[in-house]
Amino acid sequence: MSGKYKPQYPRIAQLKTAELFRSHLSQEQIPLSFDEELVSGQASYFAKPFTLESGRKIGNSMCILPMEGWDGTVDGRPTDLTKRRWKNFALSGAKLLWGCEAVAVRHEGRANPNQLLLTEDTFSEFVDLFELVQHTHEEVFGDTSDLLVGLQLTHSGRFCKPNDKKQMEPKILYSHPVLNPKFGLKEDYPIMTDEEIDSIIEDYIRAAALAQKAGFHFVDIKHCHGYLGHEFLSAYDREGKYGGSFENRTRFLRDIVSGIRTAAPGLEIGVRLSIFDWVPFQKGPEEKGVPAMQQPYRYAFGGAENGVEEDFAESSAFLKLLSELGIELLCTTAGSPYYNPHIQRPALFPPSDGYLPPEDPLHGVARQIAATAQIKSTFPEFYVVGSAYSYLQEWLPNVGQEVLRTGKADSIGFGRMVLSYPDMPADLLKGEGLRRAKICRTFSDCTTAPRNGMISGCFPLDPYYKQMPEYEQLKTLKGE
Repeated sequence: MSGKYKPQYPRIAQLKTAELFRSHLSQEQIPLSFDEELVSGQASYFAKPFTLESGRKIGNSMCILPMEGWDGTVDGRPTDLTKRRWKNFALSGAKLLWGCEAVAVRHEGRANPNQLLLTEDTFSEFVDLFELVQHTHEEVFGDTSDLLVGLQLTHSGRFCKPNDKKQMEPKILYSHPVLNPKFGLKEDYPIMTDEEIDSIIEDYIRAAALAQKAGFHFVDIKHCHGYLGHEFLSAYDREGKYGGSFENRTRFLRDIVSGIRTAAPGLEIGVRLSIFDWVPFQKGPEEKGVPAMQQPYRYAFGGAENGVEEDFAESSAFLKLLSELGIELLCTTAGSPYYNPHIQRPALFPPSDGYLPPEDPLHGVARQIAATAQIKSTFPEFYVVGSAYSYLQEWLPNVGQEVLRTGKADSIGFGRMVLSYPDMPADLLKGEGLRRAKICRTFSDCTTAPRNGMISGCFPLDPYYKQMPEYEQLKTLKGE
């Protein structure tokens, strides 16, 4: 998007008082509640600890969500940039680190040529990463007994790009009427075989066992954002044992979980799930996002046939399955950054290949909070981490406190926000107020950069990234 883009919705920084914020929410009919006064210190709702059924402790109600930097080596090892990001997560003050970033279980399943890859060859690097997190957290906070650290395992499926930053090499489960043409795939593009899927399941199990051996407390079997695990859930048209019926579409998850229970007994398992999805969007009039397909749309797991509403019937069935499998850790999200980002990570400024928001981004925040609250109410047995809070900016603490106080979620997930402001969770607990100069304003540079073959980071606000040549490249790319 051009640097001349003028937002059509008020910037959060302009809503400086509770009265202004409340008035805007009322005027736009955005169903979002918040607490005007914040509680700090040990009485803070953000400070509330939790003990899982296994006895493992989570020291507070704040979680760092997994974020990739597109900055590993070509053979899947972390670089100094990767380690800096993980170190920042460790000193953030959050007591739950949800995977830190997506880690591929095989080379062909990488989302980019610099994504981390967990194999026997790279195993020692993950031991070092885990120890870096532990030592950093202990140095700053004095205790790691209540720090829960996971590793998010993934195969990127339709969005694989393992060998070239600009060349996709998709592995798909079915021919999608919108996504195939959107990404240049013919209707007869090869579909993955059941045998290929069988071997990927084995890769997940091996990676989970390695993660446990490296010290990680849990693994996330990623089922969100259009990647392979998520695509299984909408594989209604696929034939064979992995498609069609609900039982077949969840076989991938069930077989992975069963294998992990055998290969890595005692390892916690979590799932980050897009609890609802919508039809893919594309640029419409004035570059605003519009549905790319008219109803009925039948490929949105957790979505209604009109493509722009939620239907939790199958989401609930999937969550019931997770409960039956003894999975307690659940991180909610929605949609996909590749085809409907405004419902997934609301932002005022879209990435270079995106579309302008078709609604005030606060609608997207409220939608995910409401959906997560419904899930938590229906399935109280899960420890639920919510997402989509970054766009709230100064008002994140106030909305987050209300969510925790009223039981709409058990933990608040911090995403893009901690790239520019890694110690925001610690500042929240201190009760000294947020440092406005470090607050993420959702410029989407952390997405625009990798979409154009660069590393990801907060170029506008993090001095470390601001001095890099990529910052000037981004400004040129955006027409600034």
